Amino acid sequence: MSDAANLAQKALLPAGLRDLLPPDAEHEAGIVGRVMAEFAAHGYERVKPPLIEFEEALLSGPGAALAQQTFRIMDPVSQRMMGVRSDMTTQVARIAASRLGNAPRPLRLSYAGQVLRVKGSQLRPERQFGQVGAELIGADVVEADAEIVLLAASALAAVGVAGITIDLTVPTLVPIICRDLGLSERAIAGVRAALDRRDPVELAASAGPAAQALTSMMAASGPARTALEKLNALALPPAAAAERARLARAVELITAAAPDLIVTIDPVELRGFEYQTGLSFTVFARGVSGELGRGGRYLSGDAEAAEPSTGFTLYTDTVLRALPGPELPRRVLLPHGTPPAEGAALRAQGWQTVSALAPVPDAAAEAKRLGCGHVFQDGRAVEV
Repeated sequence: MSDAANLAQKALLPAGLRDLLPPDAEHEAGIVGRVMAEFAAHGYERVKPPLIEFEEALLSGPGAALAQQTFRIMDPVSQRMMGVRSDMTTQVARIAASRLGNAPRPLRLSYAGQVLRVKGSQLRPERQFGQVGAELIGADVVEADAEIVLLAASALAAVGVAGITIDLTVPTLVPIICRDLGLSERAIAGVRAALDRRDPVELAASAGPAAQALTSMMAASGPARTALEKLNALALPPAAAAERARLARAVELITAAAPDLIVTIDPVELRGFEYQTGLSFTVFARGVSGELGRGGRYLSGDAEAAEPSTGFTLYTDTVLRALPGPELPRRVLLPHGTPPAEGAALRAQGWQTVSALAPVPDAAAEAKRLGCGHVFQDGRAVEV
């Protein structure tokens, strides 16, 4: 094998994984930092869980829904199975229930890090990607739902994402209606599949006595005000009616706080909300393919001491697609022998300095070779 072929072979990465190079890696880090700063400004404190945990902890509670997406390895020290995190929400829930179990509620936590999944999806082929998110733990009030939705929108706006749309759903509505009408678990699974495909014929065949109500709910999608009018016209069992009322109140709070935010409703969306227990949402941006993030209400902690919680995760790769590319930094070459104080003064002014490690005959050519747009000459940065 030739040297070039050998080098190419070493650079080959598994499907769904990639290197992030300059200046994109720095750009991503800067965006994550600004999002985290927005979380902190709203009282959310950062936690940093480990990349790998014991399997039973990682896949308990809401983490059970991610079991098929989790890489597993044997810990050579403890001889116990471990899992590489595929989502950070479950780790934050563990921290809240254990290490911060005695902290005052509601607990506001934030996080940022990389996750790894067994396989990608059609919309997200990446298997490793960044997550940045926030969790509000220990509050079962609609004001908490609204706060989380508004925080997701404000964090994206803080980094310059335009045309944000929040698509609300209540994944408990369909199961409530199906069980109220006595549908079997098998029939409910068929209903879920039909709703995922938005297939009214399949829905009618699977839903039985629930077909009319679910077909009407499927049609009640769109801008929040219009969708709520259609939902309010439906006769729902008491538990479903209570969820509808909470959805309406959340919309009221969200639109009052952010009247320019686009809010839509899809009351039958279930895919991806397997462990959500109430109001949930997906975040989109105009002109961007795929979701920027998603979140919603869930129960954190063990079943014996589960806490009502809500939160969201933003996907950094999709967020970056919603933003202009990175601006090239101001880089200046410091010729060999430049006094350190001169470089320090330039960095204080916002320059990136690159020091020549040896004398060169043509400083301008060396600056260009090293990616510098300027060279330090006669006490100032001169463009090359």
